[in-house]
Amino acid sequence: MARTYAGILGSLALATSLVDGLVHHREADGVLLAAWLSLWAFAGLGCVAGWVAARGVEESVGAAVAAELSERGSAGPSRAAEVPENR
Repeated sequence: MARTYAGILGSLALATSLVDGLVHHREADGVLLAAWLSLWAFAGLGCVAGWVAARGVEESVGAAVAAELSERGSAGPSRAAEVPENR
């Protein structure tokens, strides 16, 4: 997820910087430098944001699975009696 976020945000920042430079008729060297720097800066931010998001999802799913397992474990064999048989 971190690589995906980094790729998306970095590419978006690069494209935005290039379009901004073209619209405002700036010099090519300055536009390319700003675009290159924004690519790396926003790719770094995207990597951090993607890592945080992945950790949040992993922890949430882990907690849900642990809660489900503890619920099933505390129910024991009597839980099987609650399920009706198909006849």
